[in-house]
Formats: sequence, C-alpha cells, structure tokens
Amino acid sequence: QVQLVESGGGLVQPGGSLKLSCAASGFTLDDYAVGWIRQAPGKERQFVAGISASNSVTRYIDPVKGRFTISRDNAKNTVYLQMNSLKPEDTAVYYCAADPSGTSRLNTPNYWGQGTQVTVSS
Repeated sequence: QVQLVESGGGLVQPGGSLKLSCAASGFTLDDYAVGWIRQAPGKERQFVAGISASNSVTRYIDPVKGRFTISRDNAKNTVYLQMNSLKPEDTAVYYCAADPSGTSRLNTPNYWGQGTQVTVSS
C-alpha cells in the first residue's frame, strides 16, 4: 500500500521549534521530489518547501526562508521539515506531498499524506 505518513506536529509557543517527518511506504522516495504544503483555516493550500529528487535542491516560500529547513534521508525513506522561530501565522495543517516530476508539481502531486496539525500559540 502506497502511503505518506506525517508526524511531529503539535502545539508550540511563538519562537519555538518543531520537526515534522514524512515517511513513505509502498514506494521509494529517492525518485520523487517531496515537499510540504500547508493549509490554514479558511485559506487555500500553500506550498511551503520542497526538495528535488536527484540533487536535493531545495526551495522555500519567502515567509519561511531562514527559519525552515527541508531535508531527506533516502536510507530511511523519509523527508523532514525543521521549523524554527515559529510564528502564529505558521499555524496550519501541514501535508507531505511527493511527485516524480519535480518540485514545481507539488501542489498537484501524485501522493499526499493525511496531514499533521501545527499550532503556534501562547
């Protein structure tokens, strides 16, 4: 069964950190670009960060540059999103997405995870 399973979300105070994980089963992430897409209440889904398959080139939206880091561990078939200096506006459900065609396709990927809630609040 092909699956992407996210974990690591939770409640954190502003300025805090969380590390999200996206573990794949049923297929190998090596050949896929992988990214994180978030959806805040009442808003559309938004691409946050992505990492390419072949050379692990990364890209981020401007609001998270310098605070979030995406990485992959192909041996563990897992992609991570380290989130530092979290802000209330980072509150959203974070989804993992994977597509073989590259990071530009991650808004309409082959595979989605079920999402993990991140809440930044004091």
